[in-house]
Amino acid sequence: MSSTASFRMYEELNDYMPPERRKVTFSVTFNDPATIRDAICSLGVPPEEVDLVLVNGESVPFNHIINDEDMISVYPIFESLDISNVTRLRDKPLIKFAKGFKNPNPKRS
Repeated sequence: MSSTASFRMYEELNDYMPPERRKVTFSVTFNDPATIRDAICSLGVPPEEVDLVLVNGESVPFNHIINDEDMISVYPIFESLDISNVTRLRDKPLIKFAKGFKNPNPKRS
């Protein structure tokens, strides 16, 4: 059974998209069950560049199975927004702060 989901990539993740898919919502059809990780990879976005995924407005992990008509928003690494209270995609943050640099999000270092 196939399912169709709508995707929107944000900020620098658009660099991985062809021009017609940049900064717009676009649909993708999957013939087999797909996880968020599967979908992101199939679209050419490296998972290590993704810091947050929302499905229908809810934070989800990479292993979340996509359902028909899901609206999926994919966000890159957040540099100044504290997202510590949503589902984390990895155990450690992607950004490392230089020694002596004051982390504006102390919960994330």
